[in-house]
Amino acid sequence: MSTRREFLASAALIALASNVPLDASEASQTAGETDIWFAQEAEHWLEALPLGNGNQGAMIYGGVENERLALSDSTAWSGAPGAHEVNPQAREHLGEIRKLIFDGKYAEATQASRKYLPGRGRNFGTNLPLPDLLIQFDSLPAPITDYRRSLDLDTAVAGVSFEADGRKHVREAFASHAHKVLVYRIAHPASFRVSFAQSPLPTTIRAEKNSLLLHGRAVESKHSDGKSGVEFEIQVEVIKQGGHLKANGQTITITGSSSATILIAIATSFHGNNPATACQRSLAAARSAYYQKLKSTHIADYAPLFHRLSLKLGNDSRRDTPTDLRRQAVSKGASDPGLHALFFQYGRYLTIAGSRADSALPLALQGIWNDGLAAAMGWTDDFHLDINTEQNYWAAEVCNLSECQLPLFRFLESLRIAGQRTATEMYGAKGWVVHTVTNPWGYTAPGDVGWGIFPTAGIWISLQLWDHYVFTKDTRFLQNTAFPVLHDAAEFFLSYMVTEPSHNWLVTGPSESPENAFLDPHGGNASDSMMPTIDRVMLFALFSICERACSDLKMETAFAEQVKQARAKLPPLQVGQYGQLQEWLFDFEDAYPNHRHTSHLTALYPESQVDVRNTPALAHAAEVTIERRTSAKDWEQTEWGRVNFMAFYARLLKGDQALRYLNDLLTKATGDNLLTFSQGGVAGAEDNIFAIDGNTAGSAAIAEMLLQSQRGEVELLPALPKAWPDGEVCGLCARVGHTVDITWRNGTLVFAAVHSRFGGMLPVRYGETVKQFNMAAGSTLRLRADMLQ
Repeated sequence: MSTRREFLASAALIALASNVPLDASEASQTAGETDIWFAQEAEHWLEALPLGNGNQGAMIYGGVENERLALSDSTAWSGAPGAHEVNPQAREHLGEIRKLIFDGKYAEATQASRKYLPGRGRNFGTNLPLPDLLIQFDSLPAPITDYRRSLDLDTAVAGVSFEADGRKHVREAFASHAHKVLVYRIAHPASFRVSFAQSPLPTTIRAEKNSLLLHGRAVESKHSDGKSGVEFEIQVEVIKQGGHLKANGQTITITGSSSATILIAIATSFHGNNPATACQRSLAAARSAYYQKLKSTHIADYAPLFHRLSLKLGNDSRRDTPTDLRRQAVSKGASDPGLHALFFQYGRYLTIAGSRADSALPLALQGIWNDGLAAAMGWTDDFHLDINTEQNYWAAEVCNLSECQLPLFRFLESLRIAGQRTATEMYGAKGWVVHTVTNPWGYTAPGDVGWGIFPTAGIWISLQLWDHYVFTKDTRFLQNTAFPVLHDAAEFFLSYMVTEPSHNWLVTGPSESPENAFLDPHGGNASDSMMPTIDRVMLFALFSICERACSDLKMETAFAEQVKQARAKLPPLQVGQYGQLQEWLFDFEDAYPNHRHTSHLTALYPESQVDVRNTPALAHAAEVTIERRTSAKDWEQTEWGRVNFMAFYARLLKGDQALRYLNDLLTKATGDNLLTFSQGGVAGAEDNIFAIDGNTAGSAAIAEMLLQSQRGEVELLPALPKAWPDGEVCGLCARVGHTVDITWRNGTLVFAAVHSRFGGMLPVRYGETVKQFNMAAGSTLRLRADMLQ
């Protein structure tokens, strides 16, 4: 079983950060176009503004007299590695369950699966929120005027400003990746107190000199034993200019300072280190730099990533309107392309803030932030591999943030190691496997029947490795990092799959179309079957990738032939009785026609096995599937589901429909702070619960509306909606090392530039016109609209 040390950063992977397309145009946004701002304090978590340095996060509420910083750390996990997580009866009963399915006894097979297959994740754990930091200011005389609370995506600096007592009050905050601290600046005379809010976690707190020291343990009893979890440390240091400071008990009190800087260091024992020592080290480095140096170093570290890509939609005439009021106007039918561009850049900002090249873990369900809600319910704040973790990284390559995937790649290597035991013990197979959910402790066994028997989950998340390769053409990465994971995944399925007797298809099973069920023809609902369509999509992709990888690396010819032959035995994608793309191997009736998951449509996006030009009949069937699902009574709408439909319609070249789901996402599943949430009452959510996937994948879907390259050609403006008549994007990435800039007016292409790292023949498509261009490595192709007619 994996240990925490198996998750340490790999120097070889960090070095890959140099193999990303840094040559994008750095067109700057107009001032204010990248500001999220409000005219009032935040009262709730989904109104606060997120900061992050790739490991530690903070939600800034912006209180005039009572400021709150909701703190978090990606490694603040309860639970521990488990010794015996595979059900010991699983392997013995696997053949029996398969026979029940082949005999058409689906309900019986589902019951047998429920009895014998689920793993034993007794100490699975969850990421937990850390205690909030409170800054209480002395009361100010009324009135408080000109209040503004903002987050500038251009610099990753949050700010609060207002007029009171005849003076302007200015405060700033940022999360420094360079110095590994959170910084809060009070740039005005003030008297205030610094303390921690009460927390359900066991903690000890003491104030000494100018520091506030908190030590605790991340433990809870819903998802683990109530005793296992990492230790964590939060050290707060107050550096004042003038005035008096007093440390008393668990509070630091500052009286009459002219200004002050608060440094916050957070560390855990996740890597086996002493968190107190780690905090002291970070604070020592930050303390040696004055505030403006901390800020300029932070911006110099962050801005080169963010500035690789700019997007302007129209003239953003509403940027002087508070963000919450812009959302309200869109909900009443207003058109606001500038808000769409802001949301796009926000997804990129959150990716940078939550997942840097040296981050300890990839983005979890809530990124590196934590509202406490997911951790307290059945979901946990973990890694959901049946859509959510994949969506967290869909934007990374196309939105020019390639190295932000490196934490995920290290995590995948750890899953490869942990999943070997599950492959052997549960299935008697080679290679590795992981199912629907996982954690940093190496859990790879199935979850409960109905959602947790999903053996191709590891393929789906591993496709990000191939995505990175086809965008960067980094053969060293393919050979050393991607291929071992993909090869061993294929080895598992080659030894695990069996032949379906009616058609001699090679099939998986028992398996589930994630979280969904069908009507057993003999009565009742069933979730377990052989080879649901999602499995076929994943395996077709995996075997194709492995064959291509062998060719590109000039290796493993016998293995390449093996996966080629196995792919030929997979069942085809099928159209059902209603003209829909079948979700299962056979044309079952849906048990839940309104279900939130449309896993079979991964064939359309992010895969391209269904394509509007290459497989028009299947593309029509995919559209029928969308229409049937969304028109069903009480359709289960989620934030990630809306993003899926944005991307699906972009691939179907229907921009107006894609935009409809973007507006729906912004107005129904997005907080005032533009963080997306899963709505209460759907999928077990007890409240509106933040999930980062809608933000990150939302950026990917918007990019898909403006640029596509999955067919081996660069397609410009494939799904441009009428509501975006004018715009400019600089720095989108296309597959095989191209960076693309596009300008359009009145809904028509005006100019495009394609920067090519590697050169070669480049097909460029605009509408129905495709032109071929021979490019030299490192060259730029500049295209006027008349050149693509």
